[in-house]
Amino acid sequence: MNPAHQLLQDLVRIPSVNPMGRSVSGDKFLEVRVTDYLERFFKNLGVAYRRSMVAPQRDNIVARYDSPGATKTILLEVHQDTVPVDGMVIEPFGGEIREGKLFGRGSCDVKGGMTSMLSAFARVVKEKPKSAVNVIMACTVDEEHTFLGVQHLVKEVRADMAVIAEPTRLQIVDAHKGVARWKVRTEGRACHSSRPDQGVNAIYRMGHILTIIESYAERLMRLAAHPRLGPPTLSVGRIDGGVSVNTVPDGCVIEIDRRLLPGEDPIAAWQDFRDCVQSHTKVPFLCEEVWMACPALDSTGADELRARLGAAIDAVEGKHEVLAVPFGTDASSVAMAKIPAVVFGPGDIAQAHTKDEWVELDQIDRAAEILYRFLTA
Repeated sequence: MNPAHQLLQDLVRIPSVNPMGRSVSGDKFLEVRVTDYLERFFKNLGVAYRRSMVAPQRDNIVARYDSPGATKTILLEVHQDTVPVDGMVIEPFGGEIREGKLFGRGSCDVKGGMTSMLSAFARVVKEKPKSAVNVIMACTVDEEHTFLGVQHLVKEVRADMAVIAEPTRLQIVDAHKGVARWKVRTEGRACHSSRPDQGVNAIYRMGHILTIIESYAERLMRLAAHPRLGPPTLSVGRIDGGVSVNTVPDGCVIEIDRRLLPGEDPIAAWQDFRDCVQSHTKVPFLCEEVWMACPALDSTGADELRARLGAAIDAVEGKHEVLAVPFGTDASSVAMAKIPAVVFGPGDIAQAHTKDEWVELDQIDRAAEILYRFLTA
């Protein structure tokens, strides 16, 4: 088997599910087993590396290759975690190969990109081309939920530019929206459902709040749009309340996902939301503070990086595009640390997080070749 395809199959067969705030049980959750595999990979490659604990059983691992005479350092960054496997219709960790595709959770997002980066990094280490830059290969944790790994990473590394692995169909992404998340709670008074008049239904209260939020979200969509990213957006993604069908619920909670444009402050976005809801209702509610925020990625300052990576793509693919996307990545946190960053990788975001997630193996190979040319330009 092609060594890169074997590497990807190995990685997909090692579960590294992000619990996404849920309680952890069994051996499918957290990144520790993938980190152990990566440590063996870097040890066998003979490069300097370091593991840094971000949370229990959740370590970033960072390897480095210094090329003699190099004046630039490039950071390659990829996350180790995947989303959960609920609802999948294939074996999540089977790594089955058929019709030129490898199937499994994380194959597209983002172990395919990890494979391409590791392959290019290993080739530079083994071949030691004179034109190579210094390379930092960073594999971080918790991208899918709270971005803990990259926030820890940027306190420890310095580089001239960075490429962040995500499925981009081998194109360059230099701008994307950010995100802020918070919860809204309503409280009531529980009683037996046979006498609902003796209680206060927290779900009814939340229903009233939800109609205000829906109108607020519609107004956001009508605000002045970013020329490439469109308008800011807001979505209610989860709701939870009550303990049983025969009990009037005394609590209800929803989770808000607010997508940010470049320059938007997550706290200001939260405050505007809270103030709007307060001004349109007398129903008591609690708007909890932002529990997760990731800035938007702005294309400013990435000219040299875009040109260098674009030339490498053109050499392999013939041409390239520079895109803006609505989803968030680790790139914005890296860019906030004053390291120009873009997003690049094999696979299509349309296949990420799906019930039969897959990636084209040919794109893995082409991405690795592009990254090698990028590192040795």
